[in-house]
Amino acid sequence: MGHDHKHSHAADRTAQNKRRIIWVLVLTSSYLVAEVVGGILTQSLALLADAGHMLTDVAGLGFALIGMKLAERPATPERTYGYHRAEILAALANSVLLIGISFYVLYEAYERFRDPPKVSSQGMLVIAVLGLIVNIVGMIILKKGSKESLNLKGAYFEVLSDALTSVGVIVAAIIMWTTGWYYADPIISAGIGLFILPRTWTLLKEAVGILLEGTPAHINLAAVRESISKIDGVIGVHDLHVWTLTSGVTALSVHVVLPDCNIHNKVLNAVHQCVASEFGIQHATVQLEAEGYEESETHL
Repeated sequence: MGHDHKHSHAADRTAQNKRRIIWVLVLTSSYLVAEVVGGILTQSLALLADAGHMLTDVAGLGFALIGMKLAERPATPERTYGYHRAEILAALANSVLLIGISFYVLYEAYERFRDPPKVSSQGMLVIAVLGLIVNIVGMIILKKGSKESLNLKGAYFEVLSDALTSVGVIVAAIIMWTTGWYYADPIISAGIGLFILPRTWTLLKEAVGILLEGTPAHINLAAVRESISKIDGVIGVHDLHVWTLTSGVTALSVHVVLPDCNIHNKVLNAVHQCVASEFGIQHATVQLEAEGYEESETHL
């Protein structure tokens, strides 16, 4: 019953995160349309360029939603873990997209610094303020889920980059409106691109680390080994592996050496309780064996 309750809680959390993505996708798509129309009406190249940025963000949010939908599929004999990794692939796609956006922003800033275009700053200011409001609402919606899901974390960074862009556009519009100094646009744009890059790089490393089945950052492998070794009846621990299936789901496999296999069930239960209570690992594969058995194994 406890296991079913945990899966039910995970399903509820996934459903909540999916609703968050859908709400933000609707808001962002609506603002994208408004920005394109506003850019055409005000003849603002800056707004049209930002609309292109928004289009990639809408695509990124779409990746996140598709990843969550795929992750809901049940396990099959061919894919015994199901499609949980689809969420990580979506986060990876988002991070690559964001890095591409950052470099594009830096390139555009360089081009505009060489020849800054004249912009209808008043109309640009109004639309940028509207965009900032939309992005703040989106960030509020995604904030909680971004702490639980790497996929939502990627979507949160998408919206954060939009919010920063909106702030930059607002500042640039005010400077250009009051002083006529059009270099404000490329300078602020470059600052936004440089701000986004390191955060996106962190997201990319997390996603790649999970795909390579690296030990999660919050898990101390030596501490896990020590805790299992302290269980009564355990005389050895080897072939210990801890990895992440998807955000919030950590798995473990370990071989535990016993002097007497008659205490098998007692030790097995103790190992599961140990890794669950101390390290939050709910999916554990434990092999209990007699002393000397590891000598016949090919992988030690």
